[in-house]
Amino acid sequence: MTEHASCAQEETRRDFLHVATAAVAVVGAAHVAWPFIDQMNPSADVLALSSVEVDLSPVPVGQQLTVNWRGKPVFIRHRTEEDIVEARAVSLEDLPDPQSDEERVERAEWLIMVGVCTHLGCIPLADQGDYGGWFCPCHGSHYDTSGRIRLGPAPENLPVPGYAFTDDTTVVIG
Repeated sequence: MTEHASCAQEETRRDFLHVATAAVAVVGAAHVAWPFIDQMNPSADVLALSSVEVDLSPVPVGQQLTVNWRGKPVFIRHRTEEDIVEARAVSLEDLPDPQSDEERVERAEWLIMVGVCTHLGCIPLADQGDYGGWFCPCHGSHYDTSGRIRLGPAPENLPVPGYAFTDDTTVVIG
């Protein structure tokens, strides 16, 4: 009996050592892994650019302003009445990436979109191409006055970032 009680007590000590060792190993692994996980967070300069406030009052009708947001150019175009009418007259069946103009703008006169071609990431040129919008000279993608792909290898429309107007002439992107 005494020998059996000694074995039972031995197992209890051994179990305690196993649990204590496992606990120290888990805490140590977490302590080693934390810097690797933490480095995946956005840096301070990226967080500072997470939203951009833009004053639209100096942009005349028919002109475009380009701002930098999250390291990418954002085109803000003050569209003319002809641009809006032309963009809304297009049949959605004619578009490779069907999206109406009303879905792409909050206010019809202001078109805001990320200025990166959806094919390979080039910067399209304004007021060029077959549809009066943007033309990507790298591989020949044509975008219309609503930033929708009309011709070329680009698979999607120019993306529209999240934005909100804070007053008549100020917009916050991001």
